[in-house]
Amino acid sequence: MKNRMICCWLGVAMVFGLPRYGGAAEEAAVLKVATFRCDVTPPLDGSFRGGWTQPLTSLVDPVWAKGIVLDDGSARYVLCAVDWCELCNGTHLLWRRKVAEAAGTDVSRVAVQCVHQHTAPIADGDAQAILDKQASPPKCSGRKSLETLAGRLGAAVRESLARLEPFDRVGTGEAKVDRVAANRRVVLDDGKIHVRWSSCTDPELRRAPEGLIDPMLKTVTLARGDKPLVRLHYYATHPQTGLGDGPVSVDFVGFAREKLEKQDGAFQVYLTGCSGNVTAGKYNDGSQQARSELTQRLLAAMQASVAATKYAPVERIGWRALPVPLPVRTDREFTRAENAKIAADAKGDPKGRVMAACRVAYHDRCAIPVEFSLLELGPVRVLHLPGEPFVEFQLLAQRLAPKCFVAVAGYGDGGPGYLCTERSYSEGGYEPTGSMLAPHAEAIIGKAIAQLLQTR
Repeated sequence: MKNRMICCWLGVAMVFGLPRYGGAAEEAAVLKVATFRCDVTPPLDGSFRGGWTQPLTSLVDPVWAKGIVLDDGSARYVLCAVDWCELCNGTHLLWRRKVAEAAGTDVSRVAVQCVHQHTAPIADGDAQAILDKQASPPKCSGRKSLETLAGRLGAAVRESLARLEPFDRVGTGEAKVDRVAANRRVVLDDGKIHVRWSSCTDPELRRAPEGLIDPMLKTVTLARGDKPLVRLHYYATHPQTGLGDGPVSVDFVGFAREKLEKQDGAFQVYLTGCSGNVTAGKYNDGSQQARSELTQRLLAAMQASVAATKYAPVERIGWRALPVPLPVRTDREFTRAENAKIAADAKGDPKGRVMAACRVAYHDRCAIPVEFSLLELGPVRVLHLPGEPFVEFQLLAQRLAPKCFVAVAGYGDGGPGYLCTERSYSEGGYEPTGSMLAPHAEAIIGKAIAQLLQTR
């Protein structure tokens, strides 16, 4: 059945038209890379809310935007991982544009992915603009601060161009991660879907099997000769151990990343894969001890993936960008009219008003396609997806390109919310309640992934 579905998706993928290509020079070029790091800690003045839409009130440690600029002599490409929960709709495009302008490239050659820590902002300036037109508007995304931070990130990217240096090899490594990820959608004896949250103390849910996950952490290394210059790590789990109740932090994935950078010496970037339905809840009770253990287990997997890295020459950079129209849902509780009414209710719950405004914001931009993209480096294919994709999409991508080293980063434009499987809408559970997409979006997303992964 899965093979028939893949063939079907491949057969109809061309309905989107040809993706845009970049860096396809016939002659081998000198490939260069530069790294950048920018402090994007939000102001803690009540103007931003975190992953559970609670106001961010205190600072545990700074949050960062870390990434790379690639240059093949004819074009530049940028990958950026931001230690925020989500960048949605026009805000996501704003940050990409600022990065593109700074790098001297087209916005279609820029991928900005959130790491998705819930101890960091959910930013949707479009939603805030909707709220600001209402009486007693709650604050969720300081629009002036979003502009300022995007400008700061652009400046960091621009400054990095002075440090472009050649690379000629790409490394690939992977390692199994021990006791971190587990599927959030747990079926118990009653046959129903139960939610195993990122922080879980329910003994029955913690005893349940891990379920469907991708257990492998993947590492892509860019090197010059024997010298590693930058490592990009990809792993699929919600990077959340706390409750998202006010403190700002990079959480356990950021802790592991920064520890490895000190140990390894090379610049380290961490990107979260398709983990819309995957959390650390089976192994996390919300305690400091659990957070430390998760940090050490993830760090051990990163170290093992680095140790397993094998190198191959790389002579070109390939880039494909594909605008994908994603269908907005209009069923009960998701219509624009219903949510506009909630957002406008001055006496309503602030959290509910914020969530309603985010839904209105997506309705207002849903006619604009959401961009997917793919980076090619030798045997490596790095797929960049929007929203919170189910792990099924990551596993699909790997099946579609079995001869390639496929890494996937989710959490690009957060406007669509969860990217669910169609059957999950009838199964129930949490994730479909957080999706702005109609159930048949699964097939459209699958077609886009298949088209991007087609070989030339």
